[in-house]
Amino acid sequence: MHLGRKTALALGLVAVLAASFLVAFYSHPGARTPSAATPALAPSTTPTSTYSPGTTTSGQSSPTAEPRVGKPNLMFVLMDDMRADDLRWMPRTRRLMQARGLNFKNSFSPFPLCCPARASVVTGEAAHNHRVLYHDEPYGFGSLDDSRSLATAMQQAGYSTGFTGKYLNLYGRQDSLVTGKSSIPYVPAGWSEWRAGLDTLWGPGSPYQGNTYDYYSFTQNVNGRTTSNRGEYSSHVIADDAIEMAAEFGRQQRPWFLWVNPVAPHHGNPIEPDDPGMFYGADGFTADFSTPARPPWVWGKFDKQIRHPIGVPPRGPTELDVSDKPANIRRFPELSQIERLRLTEVNRQRAESLYAWDVEFGRIVRSLKRTGQWRRTIVFFSSDNGFFLGEHRQRTGKIKPYEPSIRVPLLVAGPGVPRGVRYQPITTYDVTSTLLDIAGAPPKALPKQDGQSKADVIFGADRPWTYPVITEGLLTGVARRQPGFDSGLTEIGLRTGRWKYLRYANGDRELYDLYSDPLELHSLHRDPAYRDLMQRFAELWRFYKDCQQSQCQQPLPADLRVGIPALKRQLAFDAAERRRYYGTQSRPR
Repeated sequence: MHLGRKTALALGLVAVLAASFLVAFYSHPGARTPSAATPALAPSTTPTSTYSPGTTTSGQSSPTAEPRVGKPNLMFVLMDDMRADDLRWMPRTRRLMQARGLNFKNSFSPFPLCCPARASVVTGEAAHNHRVLYHDEPYGFGSLDDSRSLATAMQQAGYSTGFTGKYLNLYGRQDSLVTGKSSIPYVPAGWSEWRAGLDTLWGPGSPYQGNTYDYYSFTQNVNGRTTSNRGEYSSHVIADDAIEMAAEFGRQQRPWFLWVNPVAPHHGNPIEPDDPGMFYGADGFTADFSTPARPPWVWGKFDKQIRHPIGVPPRGPTELDVSDKPANIRRFPELSQIERLRLTEVNRQRAESLYAWDVEFGRIVRSLKRTGQWRRTIVFFSSDNGFFLGEHRQRTGKIKPYEPSIRVPLLVAGPGVPRGVRYQPITTYDVTSTLLDIAGAPPKALPKQDGQSKADVIFGADRPWTYPVITEGLLTGVARRQPGFDSGLTEIGLRTGRWKYLRYANGDRELYDLYSDPLELHSLHRDPAYRDLMQRFAELWRFYKDCQQSQCQQPLPADLRVGIPALKRQLAFDAAERRRYYGTQSRPR
C-alpha cells in the first residue's frame, strides 16, 4: 500500500517526536522502567582529533586556557591504587592541576588491577587484547610484548622519553618476553631514559636488597644498571628522577614525554609500629590490612579528619544484605569493630603517603617553573586503578568491577587546556591514544589501539556518553563454567552512562540502575520487570566483549546513550548519596 505525501510526512513527524520522547525519558534520573526494544548498533560516527597549537578543535581560542605552544612537553603521573576521591588529601595537586585545568568526572580503569592496567597504558589495548590478565604467573611483566609501545610511538613523534617508578608487576623477576632473557638489566624499546623499580627478590646481604615495594630501599634499573636507593623514600627518589630528566631533556631542541609512576598509596615495606597488619577472625576469616610506608613527618596528619573508613558508614552495617551479589562477595562477613578500627588506620596511612607525594609533585612543578618548562608542559594525573575501603564488605583491594575499584582520578592541565570539568567517559587506554594524538604520533606508530583520543574533548567541547566501558577481571575463586569466557577472564561487564551489567564465568549476573542506586546496593538482575533489559544487555555483551580497535567505540542504541545534562545530574545525586550513606570527611587546604 502506498501512502500519500502528506500522510507519510505526518507519520514521519510522529516517529521523530516519539523517538525524542524516549531519549528524553531514558535520560532522566527518575526513569526506572526498562525498554523492551533492542535497536541495532549504529555505525561509528565518533570524531577523532589532533592537537593544533593556538586554537581549540572548533577553531576558537579558549578564554580560560593558557596559550598553546608548538609541540608541548607531556608528563603522565600515574599513582598506584589511588581512588578518585583520594584527591582530597592532595592540596597542591588540586591547586596546580584541578584548579587550572580539567577534571574528568567519569574516568575509569576497565581492568582495575596494577599489571593489566599498566599494560593497557603501554600498548593502548584492552586487557583481552594485550593478554596481561593478572600480576602473577602465568601473567605479569613476562607476558607483555613491549617492543612497540607508547614510548616507541612517542619517539616516532619526535619526543625524548623518560620513565621513572613502578613498571609492571614482576619486572626484574620474570624474563622479558621480547628478549627471552632476565629483565633485571632489560630496558624496553623507546625510552631515552629508563629508571624503573625492580621487583627482584635479592638474597640476604646483597647491596641491592629491596624492591619496588620497599619505600626505603627502592632498587631500580637505571638505564640497564642496577641501582640501590637504600635509606631514601621512594617518592623522593622518583621526584628527583623526574626533575633530572626534565632538566636534561629541556636542554635539547625537542619536546619530551615523562611517565612518572609513584608507588603511593600501594602497600609496601618497611613495617611500621602503627601498621594494623593481618586480621584473624574467630571463624577462620582473615583480612589483609597492609599499608604503605610514610616518612615520619607526615605521621598522624589526618587522624582528626579520618574518623572512620571512607567506604564504611559511621554507624550501622557496611552492606546489610548481599544476597543479590555474586558468590565471591556473599562469602564476606560484615566488618567487626576491630576491623573498622584497622581499616580506619589503613585509610589514614594511605592519605599520608599521598600527601607525601603531593609535596614531591609540588617540587617537580617548581623545578619546571624555574627552568621555564612549565608553560610548555601538559600534565595528565591519574591512577592505575581504584581501591576498596570497606564498600560491599571488601576490606581492601580492587579488581572487582564496582565503582570504588574502577573509578580513578584524571586531571589534565597545561597550555591550551581550559578550566572546568568533562563528563564524557575516558579509560586507561584512551589516555594512551590521547597522549599520542597530542604528540602528533603517526597512526601506524601504535596501530592496534583500542582507545579513542579525547584530545577534542580536552581542547574543545564535552561529548555525551555513547559507548560502553567494558569492565574485565580475572577473579580468583570464580570457576569458568559459562560460554563466552574463552579469553581467560572470569568477569566481563558493560558500564554505560546509566546501567551496569556484569557477567561472571560461573553464571552469576548483576544489573544496577546507577540513576537510582549509584552505590550499587541493589542488583536488579532477578527482577522480572528487567527481564527484557537483561536480554538486551546480553546481546550487547556478546558484541562488545571481544572488541578490537574501533569496534570498542561502536555507539550504543540511542536510548542507552546519555547526554551531558543527565550525566551532571547523576554525578550530583551520586555525591549526595555517598554523603548520606558514608558520612563526610574534611580535607586539608
